[in-house]
Amino acid sequence: MEALGLIIQVFVGLSILNVWLLRAGRSTNWRGGSAQNMREEFAVYGLPGWSMPVVGSLKVLFALLLIGGTMIPGIAGPGALGLGILMLGAVIMHVKVSDPLIKSAPAFSLLALCAVIAYGSLGQMQELGTTAAAVSH
Repeated sequence: MEALGLIIQVFVGLSILNVWLLRAGRSTNWRGGSAQNMREEFAVYGLPGWSMPVVGSLKVLFALLLIGGTMIPGIAGPGALGLGILMLGAVIMHVKVSDPLIKSAPAFSLLALCAVIAYGSLGQMQELGTTAAAVSH
């Protein structure tokens, strides 16, 4: 089961990196409204121009935490929680602009996988908290 968790972490992390680093300027079937790229998609949602680089930077950071979490215990959980919150926001944005449900399927799927990763990482995060508390005393 641990191997499956690691595979899910890498899959989610690479999926986010693909979207934000390789496909941000391209059209996909999943873009909100009739947007042809990421910048247009954020405009469709009515978000300010500065929000795209902020959200993108956070998503890339959280994706790297997921991937790094395969080697460094304890960092996948925070990455999954942060990314999960952003994916919930993505689903809400699709609903806000009345997109067909299929357009929010990737965001919803990644949200669900982030929940699985976060749940599976609870033990590691608790161990880190206990270790940090012991070190500070």
